Amino acid sequence: MIKQVACIAVVLSSYLLLAQTETKESVAPSNAELAAITERGRTLEEYDVAAGSATDAMVALKPDASAAPYFIARKTGKAWEVVFGKLNPTRDSFLIVYKASQGASPKEFTAKKIDPPAEDHGFYLNAAKAIQTASHDFGTPKRNYNAYVLPAEKGQFYVYLLPAQTVEGVFPLGGDVRYTIAADGTIVNKRQMHRAILESKDSLNQGQKVAAGYHSHTVGNAPEDSDVFHVLSRKPPLPEYVKTPDKHLYAIQTDGSIQRVQ
Repeated sequence: MIKQVACIAVVLSSYLLLAQTETKESVAPSNAELAAITERGRTLEEYDVAAGSATDAMVALKPDASAAPYFIARKTGKAWEVVFGKLNPTRDSFLIVYKASQGASPKEFTAKKIDPPAEDHGFYLNAAKAIQTASHDFGTPKRNYNAYVLPAEKGQFYVYLLPAQTVEGVFPLGGDVRYTIAADGTIVNKRQMHRAILESKDSLNQGQKVAAGYHSHTVGNAPEDSDVFHVLSRKPPLPEYVKTPDKHLYAIQTDGSIQRVQ
């Protein structure tokens, strides 16, 4: 799991503060909807591994963090690329200062410095602006958070703000939000996935291992993308049972698949 958060100080026009918050679902999700949740959760976990491995590869370069406050991962084909950089003063270009590319395995990355910085006016520019918009709306949290940005339909982006793991063997779940950001940088939807943060441990007491996790979901009638991410990023991965307000129980398996138990 990524251990560092991109702390972003943002000043935006007031129109960016307008958000439409998604309401609680009134019906149980279909199999297709559950499959889509699984897919997004798996991609989040891949993003997390790529960003963490790319950051490790950057150590040898002794990077200047102030020159590259943003890190953004993107999957092209079967491999991930992670860039580190910043928006220019006019916010019409993203300056790529460092870039890390995946090798033969998900955790194998090679990093290099881009000198002079490369200007991007497409995906990375829009992704950085989406992170900036979501982070400004979210405010300054009392603990470390990580930002993940994934492409969505219609040229939009999903921006996830998830609590970062700060203690070895303790895996946070909750207090997380998924934003849908339009191509022009405005907020289309704000989905509060969970409210309170649960700190799941890989053991109860010395010698007692946890067989599965469980939590009651109070926001909507389906597991969340971050529930799947939580299952996949725990080490070792464990199933998670989710009880929804409509009294259904879902099991998220260690491969990220979701089944309705009752």
